Amino acid sequence: MDGPADGQGTAHPARARGASRRGPRRATAQHLEDAALHYLERFASSATHLRRVLMRRVERSARIHGTDRAEGAALVEDLLGRFERSGLLDDRVYAEGRAAALFRRGTAPRAIRAALRAKGVASETIEAALGTLGAGADAELTAAAALARRRRLGPYRPAEARAGRRDKDLAALARAGFGYDVARRVIDAEDRAELEAADD
Repeated sequence: MDGPADGQGTAHPARARGASRRGPRRATAQHLEDAALHYLERFASSATHLRRVLMRRVERSARIHGTDRAEGAALVEDLLGRFERSGLLDDRVYAEGRAAALFRRGTAPRAIRAALRAKGVASETIEAALGTLGAGADAELTAAAALARRRRLGPYRPAEARAGRRDKDLAALARAGFGYDVARRVIDAEDRAELEAADD
């Protein structure tokens, strides 16, 4: 087994690990840009959400390195402006993509609206994104059917189990944000074909 060449012994494991780690870096313009690009490579984001991510870095830098918070905030705003002008950051594209992804998973339109609002997307941008999913009641029915299919509710259950689970299935769709009429239409559908026909 190889050992240290200088005969000083093995370094303490915690100290060795710590030597390769650095604390939070100073929130310079370059560091914030690098952090923003790295974040956007991994996650889609609204401008408001990316601002929150970067401002957390500014706040840590202020506590540890004495960074001026106002200067850090100005750097963040400049960066967001540049990203928006270049098209790298676009709330409309983000909202449409996020809404479509949630919709395919069976998320109710009202829950999609709440999720986008939590990310700081403007109301008019949210409504436009929801508009790309289809007409109101039809979109809600499509999403509810998708959730029922994914969770095996209503007509996606074995026939002998449906009656006994009806109330629980209705409650599951209600908790997911669907109105009673839509939930009942999905759970009480005669079979899957009926829902798929309504979806066409």
